[in-house]
Amino acid sequence: MIFCPLFSGSSGNSTFIASNNTKILVDAGLAGKNIEKALSSINQNPKELDAIFVTHEHTDHIKGVGVLSRRYDIPIYTNELTWNAMSPNIGKIKDNNIKIISDKHVNIKDMDVISYKISHDAADPRGYEICAGNKIACIATDLGFFSDEVKKRLYRANVILLESNHDTEMLKFGPYPYVLKKRILSSIGHLSNDDCGKAIIDIINDKFKKIVLGHLSKINNYPELAYKTVINILNENGIKLNKDINISMANRNMPSNYTEF
Repeated sequence: MIFCPLFSGSSGNSTFIASNNTKILVDAGLAGKNIEKALSSINQNPKELDAIFVTHEHTDHIKGVGVLSRRYDIPIYTNELTWNAMSPNIGKIKDNNIKIISDKHVNIKDMDVISYKISHDAADPRGYEICAGNKIACIATDLGFFSDEVKKRLYRANVILLESNHDTEMLKFGPYPYVLKKRILSSIGHLSNDDCGKAIIDIINDKFKKIVLGHLSKINNYPELAYKTVINILNENGIKLNKDINISMANRNMPSNYTEF
Protein backbone atom coordinates (compact mmCIF):
# COMPACT_ATOMS: atom_id res chain seq x y z
CA MET A 1 0.00 0.00 0.00
CA ILE A 2 0.88 3.66 -0.39
CA PHE A 3 -0.11 6.23 2.23
CA CYS A 4 0.52 9.96 1.92
CA PRO A 5 -1.13 12.93 3.65
CA LEU A 6 -1.33 15.57 0.93
CA PHE A 7 -2.34 18.29 3.40
CA SER A 8 -3.18 18.08 7.08
CA GLY A 9 -4.17 20.97 9.31
CA SER A 10 -6.94 23.26 10.37
CA SER A 11 -6.83 24.96 6.95
CA GLY A 12 -7.37 21.84 4.85
CA ASN A 13 -7.08 18.05 4.81
CA SER A 14 -6.64 15.33 2.20
CA THR A 15 -4.91 11.94 2.27
CA PHE A 16 -3.95 9.72 -0.69
CA ILE A 17 -4.05 5.95 -0.20
CA ALA A 18 -3.40 3.26 -2.81
CA SER A 19 -3.28 -0.51 -3.04
CA ASN A 20 -2.11 -2.52 -6.05
CA ASN A 21 -5.28 -1.80 -8.05
CA THR A 22 -7.12 1.00 -6.22
CA LYS A 23 -6.48 4.68 -5.52
CA ILE A 24 -8.56 6.87 -3.22
CA LEU A 25 -8.59 10.16 -1.38
CA VAL A 26 -9.90 10.51 2.14
CA ASP A 27 -11.27 14.08 2.17
CA ALA A 28 -10.45 16.87 -0.27
CA GLY A 29 -10.44 20.00 1.85
CA LEU A 30 -8.50 22.37 -0.38
CA ALA A 31 -9.16 23.80 -3.82
CA GLY A 32 -9.16 21.18 -6.55
CA LYS A 33 -6.11 22.71 -8.27
CA ASN A 34 -4.10 22.44 -5.04
CA ILE A 35 -4.94 18.77 -4.69
CA GLU A 36 -4.10 18.17 -8.36
CA LYS A 37 -0.65 19.74 -7.84
CA ALA A 38 -0.11 17.72 -4.67
CA LEU A 39 -0.95 14.47 -6.44
CA SER A 40 1.32 15.36 -9.34
CA SER A 41 4.19 16.00 -6.92
CA ILE A 42 4.00 12.36 -5.77
CA ASN A 43 3.61 11.11 -9.37
CA GLN A 44 -0.10 10.37 -9.09
CA ASN A 45 -2.77 11.26 -11.63
CA PRO A 46 -6.19 12.39 -10.36
CA LYS A 47 -7.73 10.71 -13.43
CA GLU A 48 -6.83 7.38 -11.82
CA LEU A 49 -8.69 8.01 -8.54
CA ASP A 50 -11.40 5.45 -7.84
CA ALA A 51 -13.14 7.31 -5.03
CA ILE A 52 -13.19 10.16 -2.55
CA PHE A 53 -14.26 9.18 0.97
CA VAL A 54 -15.50 12.05 3.15
CA THR A 55 -15.13 12.02 6.94
CA HIS A 56 -17.52 14.93 7.62
CA GLU A 57 -18.96 18.06 6.08
CA HIS A 58 -16.69 20.82 7.46
CA THR A 59 -15.09 22.99 4.78
CA ASP A 60 -11.52 21.95 5.59
CA HIS A 61 -12.52 18.42 4.51
CA ILE A 62 -14.79 19.02 1.48
CA LYS A 63 -13.68 22.21 -0.30
CA GLY A 64 -12.36 20.41 -3.39
CA VAL A 65 -14.66 17.38 -3.38
CA GLY A 66 -17.21 18.66 -5.89
CA VAL A 67 -14.67 20.06 -8.34
CA LEU A 68 -12.62 16.86 -8.39
CA SER A 69 -15.69 14.65 -8.77
CA ARG A 70 -16.99 16.67 -11.72
CA ARG A 71 -13.61 17.11 -13.40
CA TYR A 72 -12.51 13.47 -13.19
CA ASP A 73 -15.82 11.63 -12.82
CA ILE A 74 -14.94 10.39 -9.31
CA PRO A 75 -17.51 8.75 -7.00
CA ILE A 76 -18.00 10.33 -3.58
CA TYR A 77 -18.57 8.00 -0.64
CA THR A 78 -20.04 9.09 2.67
CA ASN A 79 -23.02 8.37 4.93
CA GLU A 80 -26.47 9.85 4.38
CA LEU A 81 -26.39 12.48 7.13
CA THR A 82 -23.00 13.75 6.02
CA TRP A 83 -24.12 13.82 2.38
CA ASN A 84 -27.21 15.84 3.28
CA ALA A 85 -25.07 18.32 5.23
CA MET A 86 -22.36 18.71 2.59
CA SER A 87 -24.29 18.53 -0.68
CA PRO A 88 -25.47 22.19 -0.72
CA ASN A 89 -21.81 23.28 -0.54
CA ILE A 90 -20.14 21.18 -3.25
CA GLY A 91 -22.24 21.87 -6.33
CA LYS A 92 -24.04 19.49 -8.67
CA ILE A 93 -22.78 15.89 -8.62
CA LYS A 94 -23.79 13.20 -11.12
CA ASP A 95 -26.24 10.75 -9.60
CA ASN A 96 -24.01 7.77 -10.30
CA ASN A 97 -21.16 9.42 -8.37
CA ILE A 98 -23.19 9.82 -5.18
CA LYS A 99 -22.37 6.75 -3.11
CA ILE A 100 -24.25 6.70 0.19
CA ILE A 101 -22.65 4.27 2.62
CA SER A 102 -25.47 2.32 4.22
CA ASP A 103 -23.13 -0.33 5.59
CA LYS A 104 -19.84 0.50 7.30
CA HIS A 105 -17.92 -1.71 4.83
CA VAL A 106 -17.18 -0.76 1.20
CA ASN A 107 -15.16 -2.85 -1.25
CA ILE A 108 -13.47 -1.23 -4.26
CA LYS A 109 -11.42 -3.65 -6.37
CA ASP A 110 -8.70 -4.98 -4.01
CA MET A 111 -9.34 -2.43 -1.25
CA ASP A 112 -11.74 -2.63 1.70
CA VAL A 113 -12.75 0.62 3.40
CA ILE A 114 -14.42 0.44 6.80
CA SER A 115 -15.99 3.52 8.35
CA TYR A 116 -16.21 3.92 12.11
CA LYS A 117 -17.87 6.50 14.33
CA ILE A 118 -15.88 9.37 15.80
CA SER A 119 -16.95 12.16 18.14
CA HIS A 120 -17.02 15.59 16.51
CA ASP A 121 -19.51 18.43 16.06
CA ALA A 122 -20.72 17.30 12.66
CA ALA A 123 -23.75 15.46 11.29
CA ASP A 124 -22.36 11.90 11.39
CA PRO A 125 -18.54 12.07 11.39
CA ARG A 126 -16.47 8.99 10.58
CA GLY A 127 -12.92 7.77 10.56
CA TYR A 128 -11.75 5.25 7.98
CA GLU A 129 -9.83 1.98 8.15
CA ILE A 130 -8.39 1.07 4.75
CA CYS A 131 -7.31 -2.53 4.17
CA ALA A 132 -5.55 -4.32 1.32
CA GLY A 133 -4.31 -7.84 1.94
CA ASN A 134 -2.84 -7.82 5.44
CA LYS A 135 -1.97 -4.11 5.37
CA ILE A 136 -4.10 -1.54 7.24
CA ALA A 137 -4.04 2.27 7.25
CA CYS A 138 -6.27 4.43 9.44
CA ILE A 139 -7.44 8.04 9.36
CA ALA A 140 -8.32 9.33 12.84
CA THR A 141 -8.66 13.11 13.05
CA ASP A 142 -11.33 15.47 14.40
CA LEU A 143 -11.70 13.35 17.52
CA GLY A 144 -13.47 14.82 20.51
CA PHE A 145 -12.14 11.92 22.55
CA PHE A 146 -10.39 8.60 21.99
CA SER A 147 -13.27 6.11 22.06
CA ASP A 148 -13.09 2.33 22.36
CA GLU A 149 -14.15 2.06 18.71
CA VAL A 150 -11.30 4.30 17.56
CA LYS A 151 -8.88 2.40 19.79
CA LYS A 152 -9.96 -0.93 18.29
CA ARG A 153 -9.38 0.29 14.73
CA LEU A 154 -6.00 1.89 15.40
CA TYR A 155 -4.77 -1.07 17.42
CA ARG A 156 -4.90 -3.17 14.23
CA ALA A 157 -3.27 -0.62 11.92
CA ASN A 158 0.21 -0.43 10.40
CA VAL A 159 0.05 3.26 9.46
CA ILE A 160 -2.09 5.94 11.13
CA LEU A 161 -2.85 9.61 10.64
CA LEU A 162 -3.74 10.72 14.18
CA GLU A 163 -4.91 14.10 15.38
CA SER A 164 -2.66 16.21 17.61
CA ASN A 165 -4.65 19.39 17.22
CA HIS A 166 -3.71 21.82 19.96
CA ASP A 167 -1.66 22.64 23.02
CA THR A 168 -4.17 23.10 25.82
CA GLU A 169 -2.39 26.08 27.40
CA MET A 170 -1.97 27.86 24.08
CA LEU A 171 -5.66 27.36 23.40
CA LYS A 172 -6.79 28.53 26.86
CA PHE A 173 -4.73 31.73 26.74
CA GLY A 174 -4.93 32.33 23.00
CA PRO A 175 -7.11 34.66 20.89
CA TYR A 176 -10.10 32.38 20.26
CA PRO A 177 -13.44 33.45 21.77
CA TYR A 178 -14.58 31.51 24.83
CA VAL A 179 -17.33 29.62 22.97
CA LEU A 180 -14.86 28.30 20.39
CA LYS A 181 -12.35 27.31 23.06
CA LYS A 182 -15.08 25.44 24.90
CA ARG A 183 -16.10 23.62 21.72
CA ILE A 184 -12.52 22.55 20.89
CA LEU A 185 -11.93 21.25 24.41
CA SER A 186 -15.25 19.35 24.52
CA SER A 187 -15.99 15.70 23.74
CA ILE A 188 -17.06 16.77 20.23
CA GLY A 189 -14.00 18.91 19.57
CA HIS A 190 -10.37 17.95 18.96
CA LEU A 191 -7.61 15.92 20.61
CA SER A 192 -4.86 17.91 22.33
CA ASN A 193 -1.18 16.99 22.12
CA ASP A 194 -1.42 15.38 25.57
CA ASP A 195 -4.56 13.46 24.57
CA CYS A 196 -2.77 12.21 21.47
CA GLY A 197 0.24 10.96 23.39
CA LYS A 198 -1.93 9.13 25.91
CA ALA A 199 -4.01 7.62 23.11
CA ILE A 200 -0.94 6.17 21.43
CA ILE A 201 -0.06 4.27 24.62
CA ASP A 202 -3.37 2.42 24.33
CA ILE A 203 -2.73 1.16 20.79
CA ILE A 204 0.83 -0.15 21.18
CA ASN A 205 1.18 -3.86 20.50
CA ASP A 206 3.72 -6.19 18.88
CA LYS A 207 2.97 -4.70 15.45
CA PHE A 208 5.40 -1.89 14.59
CA LYS A 209 3.39 1.24 13.78
CA LYS A 210 4.10 4.39 11.84
CA ILE A 211 2.03 7.21 13.30
CA VAL A 212 1.78 10.56 11.56
CA LEU A 213 0.60 13.41 13.77
CA GLY A 214 -1.75 15.74 11.91
CA HIS A 215 -4.62 18.20 11.85
CA LEU A 216 -2.61 20.72 13.89
CA SER A 217 -4.17 24.06 14.69
CA LYS A 218 -2.35 26.94 13.02
CA ILE A 219 -3.08 29.22 15.99
CA ASN A 220 -2.87 26.91 19.01
CA ASN A 221 0.00 24.57 18.20
CA TYR A 222 3.43 24.17 16.63
CA PRO A 223 4.74 21.00 14.95
CA GLU A 224 7.80 20.97 17.22
CA LEU A 225 5.63 21.31 20.32
CA ALA A 226 3.20 18.59 19.27
CA TYR A 227 6.05 16.21 18.48
CA LYS A 228 7.94 16.91 21.72
CA THR A 229 4.82 16.57 23.87
CA VAL A 230 3.89 13.21 22.37
CA ILE A 231 7.45 11.85 22.50
CA ASN A 232 7.84 12.87 26.14
CA ILE A 233 4.66 10.99 27.07
CA LEU A 234 5.83 7.89 25.19
CA ASN A 235 9.27 8.02 26.82
CA GLU A 236 7.71 8.34 30.28
CA ASN A 237 5.76 5.15 29.57
CA GLY A 238 8.72 3.11 28.33
CA ILE A 239 7.77 3.13 24.66
CA LYS A 240 10.86 3.04 22.49
CA LEU A 241 10.90 5.31 19.49
CA ASN A 242 11.84 3.57 16.21
CA LYS A 243 11.66 0.17 17.92
CA ASP A 244 8.04 0.00 19.01
CA ILE A 245 6.81 2.90 16.94
CA ASN A 246 7.71 5.65 14.49
CA ILE A 247 6.35 9.17 15.02
CA SER A 248 6.42 11.91 12.39
CA MET A 249 4.57 15.11 11.53
CA ALA A 250 2.20 15.77 8.64
CA ASN A 251 2.74 19.00 6.74
CA ARG A 252 -0.21 21.37 6.46
CA ASN A 253 0.92 22.83 3.12
CA MET A 254 2.30 19.97 1.01
CA PRO A 255 2.51 16.18 0.73
CA SER A 256 4.58 14.54 3.47
CA ASN A 257 5.35 11.15 4.99
CA TYR A 258 5.01 9.25 1.71
CA THR A 259 4.99 5.63 2.89
CA GLU A 260 5.02 2.34 1.04
CA PHE A 261 4.28 -0.63 3.27
